[in-house]
Amino acid sequence: MRRAIEIYRVGEDAFEERLRAIAERATAGDTGVESAVREIIAEVRTGGDRGLVEATRRFDRVDVSGRLEISRHELAAAEVALEPGARRALRLAARRIRDFHRRQIQKSWRYRDPTGLVLGQKIQPLDRVGVYVPGGRASYPSSVLMNVIPATVAGVGEVIAVSPPSPMEGNYPAVLAAASIAGVDRFFRVGGAQAVAALAYGTETVPPVDKIVGPGNVYVQTAKRLVFGRVGIDNFAAASEVLVVADRSAPPEWVAADLLAQAEHDELASAVCVTTTAKLAEAVAREVERQLAALPRRETAAKALDRFGGIFVVDGLRQAIEIANRIAPEHLELVIERPEKWLPSVRHAGAVFLGAHVPESLGDYVAGPNHVLPTGATARFGSPLGVYDFIKRMSIIGGTERALRRLGPAVVRLAELEGLEAHARSVKVRLRSGSRRRS
Repeated sequence: MRRAIEIYRVGEDAFEERLRAIAERATAGDTGVESAVREIIAEVRTGGDRGLVEATRRFDRVDVSGRLEISRHELAAAEVALEPGARRALRLAARRIRDFHRRQIQKSWRYRDPTGLVLGQKIQPLDRVGVYVPGGRASYPSSVLMNVIPATVAGVGEVIAVSPPSPMEGNYPAVLAAASIAGVDRFFRVGGAQAVAALAYGTETVPPVDKIVGPGNVYVQTAKRLVFGRVGIDNFAAASEVLVVADRSAPPEWVAADLLAQAEHDELASAVCVTTTAKLAEAVAREVERQLAALPRRETAAKALDRFGGIFVVDGLRQAIEIANRIAPEHLELVIERPEKWLPSVRHAGAVFLGAHVPESLGDYVAGPNHVLPTGATARFGSPLGVYDFIKRMSIIGGTERALRRLGPAVVRLAELEGLEAHARSVKVRLRSGSRRRS
């Protein structure tokens, strides 16, 4: 009988085959929706509010024609009306997220070099940012906090949030409360590719933004990719993933719980354990079976484990860490003795959790670091969302005739070397004019 999660042992053919399938899973979600998304974008770009309302009626089965926007007063009212325990938890998370991200603030700087040039960099927050908040069958207030708070800490001029409307009205009170707590300026009841198009090109009601951030389904991600260039985006997100490196000290029940916490997200999610002991592998597999049976989202989790799950038994922690670097997971848990010892060996991961008492779920909600992380092996070059995603840097160059006289001849020579005579002349004319002024 097939297990909910299979065990693979190093040296077996199935070990490498399964590992390769997981490592290359980023393309598994491509369902050929690009042509449909292009049509939606064109509909909103040419039709404005009318196109946005029609697409929302067609895909979300909600008429938002009379109420595209939820006012800031309504956001504040949702915060007040939220169940006190939930409100306290959101405010705690917001404080911790804000405190962490304040440490990422960058400052402008300048210096004068020996030639006399004044050189520097100006840090400038973006004018307006759009935050996509997933909706539909679930509510994600934590996503609001994680995407909006770094933008407000960075000093973004205006933060616009969009989220699919609720057929039952109310549009997820916890999401609205989180928007109030995080500092959203304007909130619109639209989602899907049509919301991305509205943010990118603007409509009569929705203002165009400079950058779009936030997770979403394949339509949302495809739309973000297609409008990139018109606006900036945070990343090209794949389904969520966790890789747990575990040694003999790891509690099997805890490891299994962490695997399922990731698997319940999405049928394309990846949940992997790499361990140095076959005994632990068997115990974790049994625990996954037991816990899965009582999980409300067991059907989703079971499909994820079948597609991109696995327990891999290796010869030692060095080999386990190298597999983690190969996968470059969104979340990497080191449920091992002395995890700090192995941290220097980790090269690729979105977030690293050190020890058995810091599960990935802690990072999802209240730890403080951002839970918007690189997925689909993009941790090889990508980083978590942060304040730096909501600023831009401008180079500053200033100087005197003395500096130009010292550096100008090299500019002329390099310009002539590249065949760009006008570049050379723009310096020569200044050098000649300076000579005439002194004579």
